Amino acid sequence: MTVQPDIHSAASSEARQRRMAGALHDAGLHHGDRVALLTSGTTATVDLVLAASRSGIVPVPLDPRLTARERAVVLDQVEPTLVVDDPAVLDELARGPERGLDPYPRCRPMHFTSGTTGRPKGVWSGWLSPEHAEAAALEERALWGFSADDLNIAVSPLYHSAPLRFAIGTLLAGGSVVVVPFEPTAVARAFRTLAPTTMFCVPAHLQRLFALEAESGERLETTSFRLVAHAGAPCPTPVRTRAHERFGTDVVWEFYGSTEGQFTACSAHEWQERPGSLGRARPGRVVWTDTEDQIWCAVPPWSHFEYWRDPDKTRSAWTDSAHGPSFTVGDLGRVQDGHVFLDARRTDLVITGGVNVYPAEVEDVLGAVPGVRDVAVFGRPDDQWGQRVCAAWVGEATEDDLRAVATEQLAPPKRPKEYERLAELPRTATGKVRRTELT
Repeated sequence: MTVQPDIHSAASSEARQRRMAGALHDAGLHHGDRVALLTSGTTATVDLVLAASRSGIVPVPLDPRLTARERAVVLDQVEPTLVVDDPAVLDELARGPERGLDPYPRCRPMHFTSGTTGRPKGVWSGWLSPEHAEAAALEERALWGFSADDLNIAVSPLYHSAPLRFAIGTLLAGGSVVVVPFEPTAVARAFRTLAPTTMFCVPAHLQRLFALEAESGERLETTSFRLVAHAGAPCPTPVRTRAHERFGTDVVWEFYGSTEGQFTACSAHEWQERPGSLGRARPGRVVWTDTEDQIWCAVPPWSHFEYWRDPDKTRSAWTDSAHGPSFTVGDLGRVQDGHVFLDARRTDLVITGGVNVYPAEVEDVLGAVPGVRDVAVFGRPDDQWGQRVCAAWVGEATEDDLRAVATEQLAPPKRPKEYERLAELPRTATGKVRRTELT
């Protein structure tokens, strides 16, 4: 028997948020404390994120698949007052006494990203004034048109920033959310029976839905959608054009951004007029490039961020410009007539199925395997996932040795799918690995 997923309304969410906020207060959490969430994504996850951020507590959503080692690295930095890693705890929190909430989240959830160092860093928005909190929420609503008539279907893991942002924006606008963990048949059934109006997804999701269409011979029911936004990885042109055909060119959008912040939004119409474009800068932002073609984005005050307890990394990400304070994540590109084009993602990043994997973090783990003298992790093109994580190593260790340690110490998306033993790694004169020669 198929169980129908529950539709979570803004009203029921608000009531649960108030009880969760009361439970957090009774548990001794105070303004500025952190609560770490390591549970599978449900509507209760969204409620706890909102309950915390609307009551002065910092929510830290994390992948529940993190290994003990990965989890310890993050939690040591966060020093959470509360760790929620059991769905039963969410249920218990939802039975707390009601407590008042701010109208809008006073901070963004703290998501973690690794980068070149291999050590995950929290992206922290700081505390927003009531005026800036309202502005942050309303600009999302204005861009994506969130309303009380919306039913957002969340198919991506809610510890990622984009799907969580869409769910939060929908609830704050009075709409409803349904969580359907991605499995093509289940998602196609939800399209047919629930009539969702909005969805965030990654290209791999679209690809698998279209593969289901081809295998089953049944056309997806897409007429209820007014917005389908995709991001997280480059979208192959055949998948993109199929999405335009299936959902409609008035429905499909792409955006370019990162955990740190959003740069652009691009409608299907705009992409068709300028293939390869990532669109124009989002309202209130200016995207520009420096003399080395590095992409920067000037943002309003409520979109500023810092790396948690890492002032050096924060300083390297920001600059003052004629456009105002601007940040970069190291991508290279160009801006032509206001339209942004991405030429190269930073080389320290592999995007597989919309998940960011940082080679340095994987290299730290594999480099500690006895018998590994040198190791490099990189991405290779993959028809289904965009890229797949691969590793090349020098030394006497066997592939089985490396796979065993990766399974023990790395979450599934970070584990290399291919291994290759080399006599030596290609390096520059200054010792940097030439990853492009390994792909």
